[in-house]
Amino acid sequence: MFKSFSSFVCALAIGAVVLPAAAWADDSQDPSMRNPAVRARDRAITRRMNQDQLSYVRQRDARSGQTYRATQDDGDASYADARAEYAREMAAWRRAVAACRAGQWEYCDN
Repeated sequence: MFKSFSSFVCALAIGAVVLPAAAWADDSQDPSMRNPAVRARDRAITRRMNQDQLSYVRQRDARSGQTYRATQDDGDASYADARAEYAREMAAWRRAVAACRAGQWEYCDN
């Protein structure tokens, strides 16, 4: 019990030390960001990174869209083929039923 409590306290202490460093990552009071040129450079870097990411996402989505449309088209075609085959089989079955009812007994086994 004491060992697990000790581990918990140690993890809590490490978290207390590391967490504030992450919170200071975008500190508005950072002395190095008081210079307008540095802020402009930082803003330009951030803008370029955002534009690069937007370009990547648009290209990825375009590729995904093409793949999705191709898959849908293949699925639509296979569904249409299956539906046409089903319609042909049903028409043959209906003809056999009509022939059976008309007295052609050889069609009654189908």
